[in-house]
Amino acid sequence: MSKEISRRTFIKGAAAAGVVLAAGSYFTWNGRNIPEKVQQGNVTYDVLIIGSGGAGMRAALAAAEDKNLKVAVMTKLIPTRSASTMAQGGMNGVTGVTDPADSVESHVFDTVKGGDYLSDQDAVEYFAERAGANIYEMDYMGYPYNRQADGSFHQRKMGGSSHARAAYFEDRAGHAMVHTLFEQCLAHDIDFISECQMLEISMGGEDRKQLNGVIAMDMRTGNIMGIPAKTVLIATGGYGRAYWIRTSNPYSSTGDGIVAGMKVGIPFKDPEMVQFHPTGLAANGVLLSESSRAEGALLINKDGERFMKKYAPERMELATRDIVARGIATEIEEGRGIGEGIHAGVYLDFTKIPPERIHERLGQVYDLARRFAGVDITKEPVLISPTCHYSMGGLEMADFHTGESRVPGIYVAGECSCVSIHGANRLGANSLSEVLVFGHTAGDGAAAYAREHAYAGSQQDLQADCQKWLNHFDEVTHRAHLGNYTVPELRDAMVNTMWFKVGVFRDEQHLQEAARELEALEQAYQSVYVGDTSHVYNTAFEQYVELGNLLQVSHAIVQGAIARKESRGGHSRRDYPQRNDKDFFKHTLIFKDENGWRTEYKDVVITKYPPKERKY
Repeated sequence: MSKEISRRTFIKGAAAAGVVLAAGSYFTWNGRNIPEKVQQGNVTYDVLIIGSGGAGMRAALAAAEDKNLKVAVMTKLIPTRSASTMAQGGMNGVTGVTDPADSVESHVFDTVKGGDYLSDQDAVEYFAERAGANIYEMDYMGYPYNRQADGSFHQRKMGGSSHARAAYFEDRAGHAMVHTLFEQCLAHDIDFISECQMLEISMGGEDRKQLNGVIAMDMRTGNIMGIPAKTVLIATGGYGRAYWIRTSNPYSSTGDGIVAGMKVGIPFKDPEMVQFHPTGLAANGVLLSESSRAEGALLINKDGERFMKKYAPERMELATRDIVARGIATEIEEGRGIGEGIHAGVYLDFTKIPPERIHERLGQVYDLARRFAGVDITKEPVLISPTCHYSMGGLEMADFHTGESRVPGIYVAGECSCVSIHGANRLGANSLSEVLVFGHTAGDGAAAYAREHAYAGSQQDLQADCQKWLNHFDEVTHRAHLGNYTVPELRDAMVNTMWFKVGVFRDEQHLQEAARELEALEQAYQSVYVGDTSHVYNTAFEQYVELGNLLQVSHAIVQGAIARKESRGGHSRRDYPQRNDKDFFKHTLIFKDENGWRTEYKDVVITKYPPKERKY
């Protein structure tokens, strides 16, 4: 990376904060001090995007089409280290390139059926109509698709899909997508505010409903920044780390944006709908892509039986993820798995796939199995078990035509949002398509809002919120140990609660126990020991903030799961094993305010497909 590129990428946006309260020394990069305009507070962003994954960067490109708008992307990592980079299988979209018989109508129905009919069908239609165009758009941007002999991109069939519609690059589809988008963002002079942890969305006015901007900590210095913005677009990804070691998510997936959104009045929609991917390495939860099964890998129990014939006789390994995950969990529970405890699993067998095809299309899967399980999948099967992978729920998107939330000026996109197109279970390869379609939509929506509204926020409010967080930092980091729990100790207790009581299978007794345990953990969190008083890269304080967010998200998952007394998609209750359309054909909305937790419901939108039994 050249000095000029590194300066532009890491300094320009970070320097544009409206208010900075110095907790430590001023930030420098390549010997340059923060420009004077930081302290003058004379820069306001038209569109400030939180999160640099596929949704965030696609939104930035859409908003930046208007050259009169100032657009920035803020990330607590660096732009190419988001969860989107870990997506492996591909992006769904109807193009007819590989399968001319495919259609938008088929994509809509597959998505609605896969979501166990909890998907809002008008939103799914909007999504499916645009997904194919986004595949071509990425091609135009330079995405390195796997190609067919005639030079056109190749598409493969993923679980729950009736046609081959997932375009891809090997098994590194998300990695290629993020780098392609990042190149375009640099070319369009979009600011990046990197290694900055969002602490809250600042609201002002008498009713606290006027958007001021975002409060963030620059991890390199400990400075607390108040960044003024006309619009804020939350694209912070999911919350898989609520399950910690049994997740395929990166360590950054801690639900930061969801908690920030809830604090300003946006409900958490369908939080109980957590997807457990069938094939994580049994040792550590690292994902082996669904493209493995799309290319012919088989699921085998300890008796050598290809057991999915019992659970999905038509689709077998390519049934939807929730069905396959429950099949694997059942085999393990009934004694046909291999190993014991949290690391028990079944075999994923690649040995019938030609080795050359594995190296051509599943290179990352091969590498992950070698590095993290010590297995050469061209020669022997590898042990896998379900792993928390994706959140179908998220912050409510109030209007899928614009990406706006119910709070004026705040937009949502990507995994942290709930449109809802995935319903109770996401189909493989619909996630990358979603971030492109709704990232684009939300970026356009935020840009339109910014053009129509002047900045009406308050610098005084931003400064007051910065001071509040600076005081909180000092109080938290200077606590004496005094026998209090540490952050890792509380986190480990949270994970045990979530995995064993709010996992693949659930029931009333364990959910109520989980609620009580989480309440106790939240109480202990109020005096948790952090222990690091430094300002430069204080990752102990960052993990403290993230743990607080994970506890809030975990509690919302449990509240939604207790309220939904049925089994649907990723939410499987042993005490209510059947889907109950009479009482629960509706979306859960979880609110958190000064009075505690509150649950409301919202109707599911039907256009063409009334709910019926889902069979594969």
